[in-house]
Amino acid sequence: MPRMKRRTFIGNSIATTLLASGATSELTRAAGGSRKLERIGMQLYTVRDLMKTDVDGTLAKVAAIGYNEVEFAGYFEHAPKDIRAMLDKHKLTSPSEHVSYAVVQNKWPETLDAAHIVGHKFIVCPSIDDSQRKKGEAWKKAAEVFNRAGEASKKAGIQFAYHNHTWEFEPLADADGKFAYDILLTEADPKLVKMEMDLCWITIAGQDPLKYFDKYPGRFPLVHVKDWTKGADGKLSEKDGKMTDVGSGAIDWKRLFAQSKKAGIEHYFVEHDEPASPIEDLTNSYKYLHDLRY
Repeated sequence: MPRMKRRTFIGNSIATTLLASGATSELTRAAGGSRKLERIGMQLYTVRDLMKTDVDGTLAKVAAIGYNEVEFAGYFEHAPKDIRAMLDKHKLTSPSEHVSYAVVQNKWPETLDAAHIVGHKFIVCPSIDDSQRKKGEAWKKAAEVFNRAGEASKKAGIQFAYHNHTWEFEPLADADGKFAYDILLTEADPKLVKMEMDLCWITIAGQDPLKYFDKYPGRFPLVHVKDWTKGADGKLSEKDGKMTDVGSGAIDWKRLFAQSKKAGIEHYFVEHDEPASPIEDLTNSYKYLHDLRY
C-alpha cells in the first residue's frame, strides 16, 4: 500500500474505532461529535419563596419545565419521608442538599439519616460563620470539621462537599495572602471533602475555574450554573453587572463544560439568587442548557 494511502487508512481506522467505542476525545470532536448535558438540575433556593407556601406544587412546576434533579436548601418543615414521596410523584431525584455550618458541627448523625431517606448522595456546606471568613486559621479549623464530617458521611455512603461564594478568593492576611479556597483544597482530605464549584461566583471573583480543574482534577462533582452580565467597564465583577438567566450573561459555558470530565462534574444545578420571576427565569436557563452543545 502506498505510504500516503496507508496513513489515511490507519487514521480512518483509528477514528472509526474511537467513535464506535464512544470515546470522548479531540479526535471525535474534530470529526463533528458534540456533547450535551444529559441531566439538568436546579437549586431550590431559586424558588424559596414559592417553597415556603407550596413545596409539592413548586416541585411540580420545576419538573414540568424539564428539570430532573433538584438540590434542596432546607425541607420547609416537611418530614424527609414526605419530601421523598413528592420527589417520586414528580419523577425527580435530589442528589444533593445544602446544610449550614452549624448543622455540620452539631446535627450530623440525624442529617445523614434524613439524607438517606430523601436519596441525597451529597451533602454540601455553603459557607462558614461570617465572623470567621477573613481568618486563615478559621478555614484550617473548618477543614478539620469538614474532614470529620466527610469521614462519617463516607461511612454512610454519602459524599461531603463545600460550596464557594466570592469571599473564598480574597487574600487572607494571616495566611500569607492565600485564598480560603486553596486552604480548603489542601487541608481537607480530597477523598472526604469534594467541592461544589459555583462557576459564577468564582468567575466574578476574578479566578479561572479551569486552572482549578487542572490543579485538582476530579475534585468537583457538583457545580452551580448561573450567569452574570458585564458592567459598564465591560468586565465581570461583583460590584458591577448583575445575575441573569443562564445564557444571557457573559460566562463562556462551552469553554467551562468542555473540561467537565477533567473536573469530575456529575451534576449541574441552575441557580438564580434574586430572580424577578423564578419560574420564567428557570425556564429560560433550562432551554439554553438543553440546547447547548459543547
